[in-house]
Amino acid sequence: MPSVPRFGANYVPSSGWFYSWLDYDGAAVRRDFADLAAIGLDHVRVFPVWPWIQPNRAIIRERAIADLLDTIDAAAEHGLTVAVDLIQGHLSSFDFLPSWVLTWHKSSLFEDPTVRDGLTAYVGTVARAVATKPNVFAITLGNEVNNLWPDSPTSPEASTAWAQDLLITLKKAAPDVLALHSVFDDAWYKADHPFHPVDAVELGDLSTVHSWVFNGVSRVDGPLGPATLTHADYLVELAHATALDPTRPVWLQEIGVPGPDIPTDLQAEFTRRTVEIVLPNPALYGVTWWSSHDIDRSLLDFPDREYDLGLFTVDHERKPAAQALAQVIADVRTHGLPEQPAATTLTAPVNLRTEPQRRPEVAPGSDFHLRWVEARATGPVRIALPS
Repeated sequence: MPSVPRFGANYVPSSGWFYSWLDYDGAAVRRDFADLAAIGLDHVRVFPVWPWIQPNRAIIRERAIADLLDTIDAAAEHGLTVAVDLIQGHLSSFDFLPSWVLTWHKSSLFEDPTVRDGLTAYVGTVARAVATKPNVFAITLGNEVNNLWPDSPTSPEASTAWAQDLLITLKKAAPDVLALHSVFDDAWYKADHPFHPVDAVELGDLSTVHSWVFNGVSRVDGPLGPATLTHADYLVELAHATALDPTRPVWLQEIGVPGPDIPTDLQAEFTRRTVEIVLPNPALYGVTWWSSHDIDRSLLDFPDREYDLGLFTVDHERKPAAQALAQVIADVRTHGLPEQPAATTLTAPVNLRTEPQRRPEVAPGSDFHLRWVEARATGPVRIALPS
């Protein structure tokens, strides 16, 4: 685990959003990466779109892979390492699926063996290609793949087997990079969700969490309330407590400033305080902001909050959250992490490994969550699971 956590951004192209993969512009990518390097980031997480690489189960487009490799090279030119997500899948409220799993070919991504064969070929081919680049440090199966349920039916057993099998394929193709499985927090909080916490902390080489305050936590006490500001740290603690390996790192792979939960005039303060709270957590691997750039409002049909999540505008102007994040990065790299008081421990009311149906008992606003927030006001609070 790094002595100082890593800092990065989830890369949303400033020109054309992810549709830009259809008309790739390497110069535009390099301009975006110059923005990110200038605020002190060390990595980007990038999102090739699955159906545009594999439009037919028998076709994996070499040109699309070449564009992805050029993006990785562009990052290296700006001193950035790269994490690649494979199955997009789900991005900014849209799902992107190839036609060979839709219409009269309609199949579950997680249960259909024919789809699994196609995905295995895709994961292996793309992972082998990107692993040739020395600045690629991680490959994630996909972005919040549990968002593809319930449209793609699955069970806990099937979703676990799906991720296990594809991670084996990924690791064989790219043995020297981190192989990861990523889910959004319904897996931590929803009673009937078929993706379980134990998978998030056992499958792959480290755990990932995505902290979004619109999941209910901002309604507990507002944009700068303690529950809101500590939610990222709370998720890191839940993941750390649920893992059997006490040394397993937790990557805060997504966090951002969604409106209207975090009003524009409070976004810099939210950014600074949230990041400062989570940084000293000894389990933390890194912080990766969502997202690098805003979405151009000439593009239609996104939820309103998605347009303005960037650290930079589409015109490359640095926004308040970027200023705040840059200052935190500069401070921690100059002075190191601040000394923390000794941590206390709270025992959760539910063992998330064995009682996933009781997940709402640790969800935002639950009695346990509120007790943790109150205790967190006086210093770090570890979470323990009951035996």
